[in-house]
Amino acid sequence: MSTATVALESNAVFVGIEYLAIFVWGLSGGLSAVRKGFDLFSILMCGWITALGGGLVRDTLLGDLPPVGITDKGYILTCLISGLVVAVAHPEVSRFKWTMVAIDALGLGLFAVNGTAKALAFGSSGMTAVFLGMATALAGGLFRDIMLGDVPMIIGDKHLYAVPSLVGCVLTVIVYKGVRANMVGMQAEMILDVVIVIVVFTLRVVSVACNLTLPGAVERRDAEIGRGEDGGKGE
Repeated sequence: MSTATVALESNAVFVGIEYLAIFVWGLSGGLSAVRKGFDLFSILMCGWITALGGGLVRDTLLGDLPPVGITDKGYILTCLISGLVVAVAHPEVSRFKWTMVAIDALGLGLFAVNGTAKALAFGSSGMTAVFLGMATALAGGLFRDIMLGDVPMIIGDKHLYAVPSLVGCVLTVIVYKGVRANMVGMQAEMILDVVIVIVVFTLRVVSVACNLTLPGAVERRDAEIGRGEDGGKGE
């Protein structure tokens, strides 16, 4: 097991944030089901897949079976409680937009770092670890949106969401490489892990607060005029 994983799992603050993030992501998934008018089972299912779906993908691809998403009683109980809470208190939950955005951003950073670190601990290459870290952070919401027939948030949300997780995963790999090269010690790595989570958190929250988005496709008015002149046919 890599020291990055040990650093995260031995830090009570990170563990607390992780459970809080699972709870909030469970609320988010359950709330999406409530808004669709689904029953209690569907609410609980959406909460579970949102909070733990990314870990299921990561562990399955790593061969770490069965995944923690179906074996960790604490994780599963947290998801069930969040589903029950949102089934009753969904009007109140809907009002806490910024609280949920902030905690969601913390969870995004934590799961990006934790997922990448676990992949590296299992001997994955840096590139593979980045993909698995992003899967840990993003796949749960992707599964939820597909189940509900919505445009996935990682595509539909114009604010920075996938990009902060990518940054966090890449930085985690860089720190890991530094540890392997004996350039970074255990204590320094723990500090850098915290910094990476803060970076991901800041990118996500600032993008929502300041309406920051990535540019889209380049407008090509000359091409549109050309298509109009020849009836849309090529040469």
